[in-house]
Amino acid sequence: MISLKSVSHSYATGKTIGFKDWTIGHGEQWLLLGDSGSGKTTLLHILTGILKPTQGEVKINDTSIYGLSPKALDQFRGRNIGIIFQRPHLIKSLSIAENLSLAPQFAKLPVNEARIEEVLSSLGIAEKRNAYPNELSQGQLQRVSIARAVINKPELLIADEPTSSLDDKNAHAVLELLLKQSGINQATLVIATHDKRVKDAFKNTYQLS
Repeated sequence: MISLKSVSHSYATGKTIGFKDWTIGHGEQWLLLGDSGSGKTTLLHILTGILKPTQGEVKINDTSIYGLSPKALDQFRGRNIGIIFQRPHLIKSLSIAENLSLAPQFAKLPVNEARIEEVLSSLGIAEKRNAYPNELSQGQLQRVSIARAVINKPELLIADEPTSSLDDKNAHAVLELLLKQSGINQATLVIATHDKRVKDAFKNTYQLS
């Protein structure tokens, strides 16, 4: 489903980081581990089509993503990759439902109100569809981030430090929701973290030195 082959990236400082080959099967759940400075964020950006590696190839469903034009890559990413960041990035002047509707619009897909309702219901926040981001708790905002990431039924779901700013209760809840949502949407899940609370939930790990 996803393959990383002979990938390395050189920074402007002259430093080069090489990444070992990685093959991820459809529907698998992986933990990406690495200390600060190990290249974890760089690898995430390479996997999601945000940063072109200096060398190597990244394939998602047999599509070599860096062989696509910038416009085609943007559309491919919008349709096939859902990203959950450490902190929610929502437009404050838009309702939760309006924020979610942006994801299909950016991917050149029709907005499906029933899909928005379905995803919000599966995350237990259907009653918040007309609320605004400043009216939600931190835990609810993280659920909205998950909803936005899965709204287009992506093949790949990537979460970047999704629990590090949460207390134990909310961290556990978000982790359970990520695992559940990846199953519901039949998406491959990759969580990048240094949060020790997350490690026991995963059998597959990719370790950066």
